[in-house]
Amino acid sequence: MSQDVVFDLGGVVFRWQPLVLLQELFPEQVRSEAEAREWASQIFQTFHPEADWALFDLGRIEPEPLAQRIAARTSLAEADVRHLIANIPPHLQPIPGTVDLIHALKAQGHRLYFLSNMPAGYADHLVRVNDFFTQFEDGIFSAHVQQIKPLPDIFATAQARWPLRGQPVFIDDVQHNIDAAERHGWQGLRFETPEQARADLVGRGYLAA
Repeated sequence: MSQDVVFDLGGVVFRWQPLVLLQELFPEQVRSEAEAREWASQIFQTFHPEADWALFDLGRIEPEPLAQRIAARTSLAEADVRHLIANIPPHLQPIPGTVDLIHALKAQGHRLYFLSNMPAGYADHLVRVNDFFTQFEDGIFSAHVQQIKPLPDIFATAQARWPLRGQPVFIDDVQHNIDAAERHGWQGLRFETPEQARADLVGRGYLAA
């Protein structure tokens, strides 16, 4: 039976390891995972919907004022924050196992969509350099609609925009996004690895073993 499957992107389709990235970019200042975790907490503020970074994901702030805001409320240098912002797109490399899963689902007749918290510049870069976006029927980036997960309005926008049938499967690596999707009547699948996600989809009868 054909099913609608909605993918998150960062951490599911694309590598998103902010602690690793911070240690790579700032080896002199960030010498341990604990220090990386502290930096990430200050910069991203756990991505809550009122955070500075969320404004970036929502398309309400550009990179330069974002760097200024983060530097002003933390001990981080503005130049370091700008360096981080500029180096996130090349960090977002496709996860091969998930790309294989996208192709496998498409080959079995499922309709695929994506729903991603992503600033416009990063979104444009990802679509431009990754051919597999042709496998998706459609997708929503938060910056393009100025709505953000896990708030309910972005799920309502997806529901209104896409011809979804029944209860689509929503694959995300963040539990509060899964919870929000399930409150909207979707099926949640918490992503940990491509292998685990594939096994879950096989178990639900959406993929052949």
